[in-house]
Amino acid sequence: MAAPMEQQQRGDLTENNNNNGGGGNNNNSGSGGSNGSAKVAMETGDAEKEEEAAAEAAEASRKDSGAASEGEGGGGSSGGGGVVPPAPPPPSSSSSSSVLDRKALAAVLEFLQRSGLHDSVETLRREAGVASDPGLVTSGGTASAAASKDAGAAGSSSSRATSADVSSLLSAYKQAGEAARYHDDYTEMKRFVESSLDCHKAELAGLLYPLFLHMYLELVYHEHEVEAKAFFTLFNGDQEPCYQDDLRVLSGLSKRQHLLRGDTSSALLSSFRTGKFVVRMARDSYAGLRRHLQERPTSRASLITQEHVYVDVYDGAPRTAAQVALTSGAMGGEAPRHANKSKVYYGLLKEPELEVPPDDEDEEGAGEGEEGRPKKKKSKKEATAGKSKKQDPNAPPITRIPLPELKDSDKLDKVIALKESMKRVRLGPDCLPSICLYTFLNAYQGLSCCDISDDSSLIAAGFSDSTVRVWSLTPKKLRCIKPSSELVLIDKEADDVMERIMDDRTTSDSKLLLGHGGPVFSTSFSPERAWLLSSSEDGTVRVWSLHTFTCLVAYRGHIWPVWHASFSPHGHYFVSAGHDRTARLWVMDHHQAVRVFAGHLSDVTCACFHPNSNYVATGSADRSVRVWDVLNGACVRTLTGHKGSVHCVAFSPNGRFLASGGADSRVLLWDIAHGLPIAELKGHTDTVYTLKFSRDGEVLASGGADCCVRLWDVTRAVDELDPDDFVSASLHSPPAEHAADLTLGAHFTKSTPVAHLHFTRRNLLLACGAFTP
Repeated sequence: MAAPMEQQQRGDLTENNNNNGGGGNNNNSGSGGSNGSAKVAMETGDAEKEEEAAAEAAEASRKDSGAASEGEGGGGSSGGGGVVPPAPPPPSSSSSSSVLDRKALAAVLEFLQRSGLHDSVETLRREAGVASDPGLVTSGGTASAAASKDAGAAGSSSSRATSADVSSLLSAYKQAGEAARYHDDYTEMKRFVESSLDCHKAELAGLLYPLFLHMYLELVYHEHEVEAKAFFTLFNGDQEPCYQDDLRVLSGLSKRQHLLRGDTSSALLSSFRTGKFVVRMARDSYAGLRRHLQERPTSRASLITQEHVYVDVYDGAPRTAAQVALTSGAMGGEAPRHANKSKVYYGLLKEPELEVPPDDEDEEGAGEGEEGRPKKKKSKKEATAGKSKKQDPNAPPITRIPLPELKDSDKLDKVIALKESMKRVRLGPDCLPSICLYTFLNAYQGLSCCDISDDSSLIAAGFSDSTVRVWSLTPKKLRCIKPSSELVLIDKEADDVMERIMDDRTTSDSKLLLGHGGPVFSTSFSPERAWLLSSSEDGTVRVWSLHTFTCLVAYRGHIWPVWHASFSPHGHYFVSAGHDRTARLWVMDHHQAVRVFAGHLSDVTCACFHPNSNYVATGSADRSVRVWDVLNGACVRTLTGHKGSVHCVAFSPNGRFLASGGADSRVLLWDIAHGLPIAELKGHTDTVYTLKFSRDGEVLASGGADCCVRLWDVTRAVDELDPDDFVSASLHSPPAEHAADLTLGAHFTKSTPVAHLHFTRRNLLLACGAFTP
């Protein structure tokens, strides 16, 4: 097939030369060709290169004429009897590579031309030596490619390369790529890591997971299905256990169509493809890695590292395996250091000036003698004065975010809380809290969440049958407000107006709230106990009135189930977290979210407010914890270290520390000021569902699926820190390695997973859960 085609092309060339030369000799033919080339050069605006282009065209024309004469005359002289050129060599295997090179050159020229880079087009044409080839020049002077041109063909009529030609070229490159190259490149990188010094090995090993992940995805995308499966099976065992959940999802993506579908796995893939996996390493470790990659600039490991990996280099000694494990495990890698540089106002807001009535002090001091009563009163005044006058330098300005003004009823509640705090027991290793467990019987595994009000008088539980039920924890029964026809008859100026508006005919031990269209995943009481918040699988957050026990409004914004919702300590605001990988800030008088906290790579499973209401902490299934600024919605802290989904977060009462727990059965304690871990608490054997600090912040309580309530000594974990060298010590030392020393106690329940924990104002610990025989 090749020889007749080549002869036909030579015949076409001869006819073109005869037409150009008008039947004259070779010199005339060359003149005609040179004039045509010079004309093209003038049209393209490159007049200064006209003579050079003419000379090149004349030389090409003489070669073409000789080849054509030999093809027609069988070795005779052409025109004036010149020297017969040798016969061209037969087609060889290099023809296909020549075609591919011509197609590649045409694709590049067309891309540059469409991008308006005309100078680059001309430079590339000159350097590639294609300026004299009329097959790559059109009448307008633009570069194009004749996709159908074979090896050795020259001077045929030009045809512009279309988008289909370029796509065909890229497809050819894709099919030409060897799938075995991925296996070799990964094996080479693994060998490099294993042969490195022990001090660098732990940090360099963090590169293996993102390389494995992206190599597998590229194999699947390029439709190397068999090779991708073999690659996954061979190297899957090298990855850390914390990544197995993600790899289990990716193992089901074995075809290119799977990568393009719009489901949860597609969202996961989008995070991997658009974001960069963060690997932190010392400068010495990075220097060795850079030398290795520079020696292999075209390897897939080098290209993937440049495109999909962010290496966070720090000055100092390389970290050990234990230190690396402390902050690794998140879906997106370790938190980059620059993500935790923002200033956080973790201090508490200035408390309003409140005075306790004298009769309350008298009642409190009754039975203690005249000597103890004034002493307590003096201590109370001093404590109140200290809170109202002393301004915390780390506290945000009171006007930083709008907060509701205190009503008279709110001030009364604060006075009551202040009186209760006087009777608070200070907890510690020698004085552990008493624990009261509320057990839900006959729940049939339908209990999904519960919450206790701040004054410990109410408890609300959500169930999988879409219902919410509220109980009273005091002898006082639950009552509804009277109908409007009876309210108009009540004297609004009476001192006991709040008692008169309640209807004694509606008294009951519990109230059932109906309205959700799916399982209820969270409940939260407002600080003033007037509202109840609930979130559900139906994608809504509902606010219920605790006076009428009816739904007031349904907030819609999440497009998937809402896993958690929580009120601000100051009321007015609440936050929701959902399956759509976002947390949203709401104001009760707005039907739409005022802030959307986006940045997590998977479901946002839990959220809570800082005690000053200026920040929100969220935990996610991407195994990271983030702290968001309510003022502008920015992420000010990214905390990594969990090896499983984060299910609960809690701030300490002083606002300085944050605790998080999750599916990895661990509790991590963080310093918010610097964004660093200060303690790793191990002891649970199953998922941790709930965390709660004592009212004085001395003790942390945790509960979970292992039917156990554990108490941890927060004071000791904080006191062991060196304030002068805290940042540098935390970067290079695993904090609180001996977590058993921080354990104050472990209390097991009877087949009752602990769903919620709550400290009363006197530091009595309340727990609740459903009995599961």
